[in-house]
Amino acid sequence: MTTEPTSKALTATDIIRFYEQFVRDWENYHNVRLEEEETKHRVEMAQQALQAKAYMRQVDNFLDIIAGHFEQTDAFLAALRQTQAVNTAVTKTREAMLRDEIAGLRKLVVDIKASSSALTPGPASSAEEKPEDEPLQALPSPAPENRKKARTQTISAMAQRFVLNDTSKSADTIKGTKTTLNLFVEAFGDLSVNQVSGTTAGDFHDLLLGLPATHGKSKNRLPIRKAVEAAKEQGLETISGKTVKNHFSRLSSLWSMLVQREIVARNPWSQWSFNTTKKTERRCWADEELALLTPDQWEHRGISRRTYAGMVNVALYTGLRLGEICNLRGQDIENIQGVACFHVRPHPEDGWSPKSAAGTRLVPIHSQLIKAGIMSFLKPDQHFLFPDLPTSSEGVRGAAFGQAFSKLKTKLDLPAEITFHSFRHTVSTKLRNQNANFRELWIDRVLGHEASHRSQGTMNYTSSIDVQNLKSVIEALEFPTFRLNIPES
Repeated sequence: MTTEPTSKALTATDIIRFYEQFVRDWENYHNVRLEEEETKHRVEMAQQALQAKAYMRQVDNFLDIIAGHFEQTDAFLAALRQTQAVNTAVTKTREAMLRDEIAGLRKLVVDIKASSSALTPGPASSAEEKPEDEPLQALPSPAPENRKKARTQTISAMAQRFVLNDTSKSADTIKGTKTTLNLFVEAFGDLSVNQVSGTTAGDFHDLLLGLPATHGKSKNRLPIRKAVEAAKEQGLETISGKTVKNHFSRLSSLWSMLVQREIVARNPWSQWSFNTTKKTERRCWADEELALLTPDQWEHRGISRRTYAGMVNVALYTGLRLGEICNLRGQDIENIQGVACFHVRPHPEDGWSPKSAAGTRLVPIHSQLIKAGIMSFLKPDQHFLFPDLPTSSEGVRGAAFGQAFSKLKTKLDLPAEITFHSFRHTVSTKLRNQNANFRELWIDRVLGHEASHRSQGTMNYTSSIDVQNLKSVIEALEFPTFRLNIPES
């Protein structure tokens, strides 16, 4: 007999346990699915991060490549700006020189026409028409007639025509010629140029050598011959052989033009020898002497202490000549290759030009000059950098400043061998004694000196010296005892 198992009846506890297990199983299933989704999401995020990193690597590579092109482009543009700045400066200088040359040529044409109209042409004859045994006869010269006409031409009239009225002559040349002319006329009168002989030149030579060195530097001066007598009686210091040579050189230049035009037969002012040994040797400023310079000591009604301090600072940190400083314009401060520079150059509109061709140059502005406030002198619509400097009756800027500086030097009890030009000597000596790798050509370029070896290669190199090299030369200047600050305006 088979018996079937009896089914056990479910209780409430069994049902509760069943549902509890069901809930736990469902929660486990849900957690597993959630963890699976999170893992899948992390994988996707990691894949995106890898893709982003690969993309950024590609961007970095692209930027590295394009940066090189940008650097090349920037270097090209910088070189182009530098070339343009230099070309602009050169073009302006050449334009000024061409204008001067055109003016000179126009004057030359006018003079040639005036001269040719005064000549009487002689009969032309050919040497081929004469018999071989007949000596050739010299053509009649118009010179005697010209010289006869020139008897009415005085030395002052000739100087006025060929020097003082020549717009291409510098203000210094005009001033020097007037001084020489006044001395000669005072001593001998306004002679006809044909009356001036070697004897006259010799007498003027001896007279000048006896003239006191202070002649013409004070308002109440003696007549030239009485001044010579006073110098001899009182044992005064007389002018140097170099000064006499300068007077003769000016007259010789005038007479050379007169000889070329056959107004006179010979030049009595040439081939003279002079003792040009310096009586007082200029020297550099010593540190203790530079320490004496302060704004409070400057005394001049027309020239401010600010201008005095500015000019002395420029002289000491650039080596510029006094005339170059006095004739600086606001437009002469230029930015070349990122370097602020003084552009010393001719200004034919004002009748001024540097001492020589080498004087036209760029001189970087020392950082100490900028720190001292030299840029504050730049004002809108202001022509000159130092506008309160007066121009003398001879058209020279700086004459009054030079005289006032000499008085200051005497007031400070400085020796005679110290002058304003000594600032230039100081700069030159400092630079040439620097323990630095400066080329001599760089120093010559900064100071506006002619190169000692003027080959074509040297001239081309000098004209293309990098401004950064010139700046390194200028920045080597240090003056620890110099404390002449520029007062505020």
